[in-house]
Amino acid sequence: MARIPYADLANPEAKPIVDRIIAERGSVLHLYQMLLHSPPVASGWLNYLTSIRQLSTLPAALRELVIMRVAVINGAPYEAEQHAPIALKEGVTQAQLDDLNQWESSTKFDATQRAILAYTDAMTKNIQVPAEVFAAVKAQLSERLLVELTATVAAYNMVSRFLEAMQIHSHDHR
Repeated sequence: MARIPYADLANPEAKPIVDRIIAERGSVLHLYQMLLHSPPVASGWLNYLTSIRQLSTLPAALRELVIMRVAVINGAPYEAEQHAPIALKEGVTQAQLDDLNQWESSTKFDATQRAILAYTDAMTKNIQVPAEVFAAVKAQLSERLLVELTATVAAYNMVSRFLEAMQIHSHDHR
């Protein structure tokens, strides 16, 4: 159960953002129901995450692999539950999802996937990225994709940290 009640979606200040979320995403997930306690924060969050998920040129399968790895590392089940179906739809295999805990010893990931997983691990666990990890991912991606990858890892660490601090779960009742 979330640590505070979810926001009132009928609040006049929140209504334009609620309408936008419904138009863009079909429903207002628990994450946004909590963020809507602060409509300006919810609006900025929506803009940023829309850029990461819909406007970035990072291949969707790589994006979702990153999101799922961040969720695993940070112990964020809501994030994983929301993104596992998306990951599968975008081409990540169930075997890869199953092996995310031990990706380093798995044979299910190619060189690019391994480089981005190492980069995700470094950013998420240590913040600083060792030169050899950066060099490996730089060898696989253009500068634009490197920036988009870095922003994706950072964004979904932000998401999981918010979810876990507020104890937001998919089984919560509104």
